Amino acid sequence: MRPSKRAPDELRKVTLERGVSRYAEGSCLVTFGETKVLCTASLEDRGPSWLRGSGKGWITAEYSMLPRATHDRNRREVNAGKPSGRTQEIQRLIGRSLRAVVNLPAVGERQIVVDCDVLQADGGTRTAAITGAWVALHDCFTWMRGRSIISVDPMRDHVAAISCGIHKGTPVLDLDYDEDSGAETDANFVITGSGGLVEVQGTAEVKPFSEEEFIGLLRLAKAGVADLVALQKQAIA
Repeated sequence: MRPSKRAPDELRKVTLERGVSRYAEGSCLVTFGETKVLCTASLEDRGPSWLRGSGKGWITAEYSMLPRATHDRNRREVNAGKPSGRTQEIQRLIGRSLRAVVNLPAVGERQIVVDCDVLQADGGTRTAAITGAWVALHDCFTWMRGRSIISVDPMRDHVAAISCGIHKGTPVLDLDYDEDSGAETDANFVITGSGGLVEVQGTAEVKPFSEEEFIGLLRLAKAGVADLVALQKQAIA
C-alpha cells in the first residue's frame, strides 16, 4: 500500500484554477495533492535581442520556491545572488516544454514569460508547474487574440507532465514527497496531448532499472498525462 493509500496508477487530486492573478495576462493555480504552484503568463512587447528580425516569438519560464514551501525555511535565492542549479534546470525544462507545443512565428516578435512559484511543495513541483503553465499560457494567448495582438491561436497542442517511480518494488504514478524520498527509481515525463514525448528524466536511486520497468513507467505516465490533459480541457472549456 502506498503511503497515500492510492492505487499504483492513481493521481493525487488535481485542480486547475484559472484567473487567480488580477494583473497577469494568464494565470493558473495548480494543485497536485498538497503541492501548490502559482503560474502566471506575462506578455512582453519585444522578444530577445538574438531573435530580432526573425519574425518569431519566444516563450521562457522562471521557477522559484517560496521560503516556507517546505518543512524548513529556505533562503530566498535572490539573496544568494543567483538561482541554484536545480532552479535553472527546472525553469529551462518548463520553457522547453511550452515551446514544444507553440507556433512561435504566430506569436510575432514578442516574449511571454511564465512564472511558476511554488507555494507549497510535496513532491512533483516541476510536473505540476508544467501542467499549470500550459493553462496560464493558453489564457495569455486568448487575451492577446481578444485584443487583436495576434490573429491565430499559436497553441498547437496540450502539454502536461507527471512523475513516476518504483517504490518498494512497485511502479507508481505521481509520487508525493514520502514516496519520492524513498523511491528506488524516479522519473519525470513531459508528454503532449497527442502522445508525443517532449522530455524524459529518469534516475536509478538504488539500483539500475530494466527496459521492461522503464516501459512500465512510460505506460503509467501516458495514462496519467491523458487524465491531466482531460482536466486542462475541462478547465479552459
